[in-house]
Amino acid sequence: MSTLLVIAKEPRPGRVKTRLTPPFTPREAALLAEAALVDTLRTVAATPASRHVLVLDGAPGRWLPPGFDVVPQCAGGLDERLAAAFAGCEGPTLLIGMDTPQVTPELLTVDFADCDAYFGPAEDGGFWALGLASPDPELLRGVPMSTPTTGAVQRDRLTAAGLRVRELPALRDVDTAADAEAVASAAPGGRFAAELARVRAVNRR
Repeated sequence: MSTLLVIAKEPRPGRVKTRLTPPFTPREAALLAEAALVDTLRTVAATPASRHVLVLDGAPGRWLPPGFDVVPQCAGGLDERLAAAFAGCEGPTLLIGMDTPQVTPELLTVDFADCDAYFGPAEDGGFWALGLASPDPELLRGVPMSTPTTGAVQRDRLTAAGLRVRELPALRDVDTAADAEAVASAAPGGRFAAELARVRAVNRR
């Protein structure tokens, strides 16, 4: 693998995980977002690649581990930001977001020997991972993002370009409180699960 990309927002209250409020406060939602980002970055750091890159909206904080190049997100819609992230890469590249802290190095260790693309569908109809043997930003531009059909449109874009696509397991994004509970149960040993338990305990007092 040449490059592993993580696209993320700085975990600041009011800017991330707004669908978690309520039941959580903006500060609690930001703490959960930070925990999800920490788990994701640790997993990516543990996955072999020539480069580990964080494509960030905002400023890095203490949560950023060593070994990452930090690249600012460009302006525009999410499709443009994802396209720009791929445009800055050469060779096989896999991109993920910060919303699946249950991801593992095994899931991210992909081999492009007999395919041109990897596609990781999300349970909400989007996608949590996209890998391209030859990064081409035009494969993403114009794909409608954050809709129930985003994943299907993106996958169709890959196959329409004649790419051989290998599918990764479907994962659940953390968007709502129900998502948070399900993802924490799937990865009970992670920072995200611990932070969710801490926040729940505080709210029960």
